[in-house]
Amino acid sequence: MTRTVVVGGGLAGITAALELAAAGESVTLLEARSRLGGATFSIERDGLWVDNGQHVFLRCCTAYRDLLERLAATEQTTLQRRLAIPVLRPGGRVDWLRRTGLPAPFHLGVSIARFGPLPPRDRLRLLTAIRALQRLSLEDPALDDVTFGDWLAQHGQRERALSALWDLIALPTLNLSAKDASLALAAVVFKTGLLEDPGAADVGWAKVPLQQVHGDAATRALAGAGVQVHLGARVGAIAGTTVAWDGGAIDASTVVLAVPHDAAADLLPAGALPSGTEPRRLGVSPIVNLHLVYDRPVLRHPFAAAVDSPVQWVFDRTAGSGLRDGGQYLAVSLSGADAYTESTVDELRARFVEALGELLPEAGPAEIVSFFVTREPRATFRGVPGTAAHRPGPATNVPGLYLAGAWTDTGWPATMEGAVRSGLAAARAALGGEHRTRERGAA
Repeated sequence: MTRTVVVGGGLAGITAALELAAAGESVTLLEARSRLGGATFSIERDGLWVDNGQHVFLRCCTAYRDLLERLAATEQTTLQRRLAIPVLRPGGRVDWLRRTGLPAPFHLGVSIARFGPLPPRDRLRLLTAIRALQRLSLEDPALDDVTFGDWLAQHGQRERALSALWDLIALPTLNLSAKDASLALAAVVFKTGLLEDPGAADVGWAKVPLQQVHGDAATRALAGAGVQVHLGARVGAIAGTTVAWDGGAIDASTVVLAVPHDAAADLLPAGALPSGTEPRRLGVSPIVNLHLVYDRPVLRHPFAAAVDSPVQWVFDRTAGSGLRDGGQYLAVSLSGADAYTESTVDELRARFVEALGELLPEAGPAEIVSFFVTREPRATFRGVPGTAAHRPGPATNVPGLYLAGAWTDTGWPATMEGAVRSGLAAARAALGGEHRTRERGAA
């Protein structure tokens, strides 16, 4: 009998499988797609390697960085020595959010004091909100009753501060604007990333296609750990710890279900979750990514944020894409992208080519060799107030059945870090489960 089955080969499932195998378990991993990596993958398009979306991590993403080490993939990424974010404005103006060597939260003081997009009065008002954020307890369930935007307004933050500063961080990390996001999730991001450790928000990203960093590296690591991996394996039902898939049925002593929340809701046996926990009520929040190939370099930074523009973040992906002949490949990431999910490619091109031209003076005369769009309509769960009640922990009411995925109760928003933490939590819960204790005691 197979001892453990992991359903899902994203970051959560990969992590759970490696953790269980390291503890001596016999593990089989079933993944419906033809590759590993889940929501972080790459495709080949017009001779280029293209990531489905731009994924970054921060220095405080310790579980994700540990997974990179486990996959022998750290050298395929880069991490800033010290936080430095160029913030573009129309007309070619560039402001910077940089940290100094001072302790948090003073490490950003110089940048905030000089931050051009904010009027001086709004820069001073930031102190009120920062002090209030520091006083929040992340364990307080009442934080999930209010939006981050409403809370900021109550602490002196005007509309300009939301659009010019708070949403620079909220949108890419929460996949929602401050006006929509739960204060509980926003507090995790801002307290952990900006207000406790001065180096926590240093930015990291992949130097090569994500498929190499996650999927290919995981394939090697799982094989080395003795995990049996079946790709293109579609699971139809889970009854107790019996997994029915298109290759038959597997009777296991432990199952880790590591799939998105809507798929989990379809597969979970009746009564598996606590009363009132309904994963489908988590909803979804989309991400739209624009891919532009210029005939020459137009962006002089590895990445940049933008204000007073529909552009949110833009990344130079030239080196990892395989582009030659002196051009530049830019990826524009649009988080919380409800407004763009139904836009046509022509509509997006008309709006964002013009917007990039306003931000990047060298883009105006440049020729666009290629423009295409990738969409992730169900990129993450929708972290609005009330979210916490529908994010279960790793253990279920079914003995031997555990949950993983960035949508579970990790304490983090839907990020790569949250996914990895969920895989660790599920594996450790399984290894410490009461049924396992009984089995080992009888052995």
